[in-house]
Amino acid sequence: MRTRFLQGLDELKQKLLRMGGMAEQAVSRAMDAYRTGDTAVCTRVTEGEYAINSLEREIDELALDLLAMQQPMAVDLRFIIAVVKINADLERVGDQAVNISERVVDLSRLPAVELPVDIPRMADLASEMVRNALTSFIQGDAAMARRVLNRDNELDTMNRDISHTLMNWMSENPSMVQQAMDGIIISRNLERIGDHATNIAEDVIFWVRGADVRHGHVPQG
Repeated sequence: MRTRFLQGLDELKQKLLRMGGMAEQAVSRAMDAYRTGDTAVCTRVTEGEYAINSLEREIDELALDLLAMQQPMAVDLRFIIAVVKINADLERVGDQAVNISERVVDLSRLPAVELPVDIPRMADLASEMVRNALTSFIQGDAAMARRVLNRDNELDTMNRDISHTLMNWMSENPSMVQQAMDGIIISRNLERIGDHATNIAEDVIFWVRGADVRHGHVPQG
C-alpha cells in the first residue's frame, strides 16, 4: 500500500508539472499575441484553457484518492495540500492569459497605437516569477521560493506605474481611451499572475518547511 501511495505522489507531481507547463505556455502565447497583434494565437490560448481546466480536475481527483488511500505522514500531507493549492493557482494563471488574449483581440479592432508603457517587460517578470516558483517546487527549494516572494513588490510597482501613466495618457488622448484601458487591464492581469506565482512560492515553503508565510509573514531559519 505504501509503494502504491508513493507512486501516486510521483504521478501527482508529474501531473502538476504538466499543468505548470501549460499555464506558462498560455501566458507566453498571450504575450506573443500582444507583441505581434496575431489574434490567431489568442484562439490557441482560449482552446488551451479547456485542457488546463480538465487537468485541474484530474489533479484534484488524484489528490483526494491519495488522501483516502491511507493516513499520510505530515510531510506527505503537506505535499498533497500544497499541490491542490498550486493546482488552483495555475488554473487561474491560465484564466489571466485568456483575459490578456481577449484584450489583444479588442486592440486588434481599434486603430493601432503604441502605448507609452513597457508591458512586455512586466510580462517577462511575471513569467519569471511563475517559472521560478515552479522550479522551487520541482527542487523542493524554499530559498528560491522566498526569492519569488521578494519580486512581488517590484511587479506591483510596475502595475501602478503603468496604470498611472496610461490614465494620464488617455486624458491627453481622448480618442485612445479604449486602447489605454486595454493596456491597464493587461497590466492588472500580469500583476495577478505575479500574485499566483507568489501563492505557489508560499505553498512550496509550507510543504518544505511546514511554515505558513502568507500575508507577508516569513519566519527566519
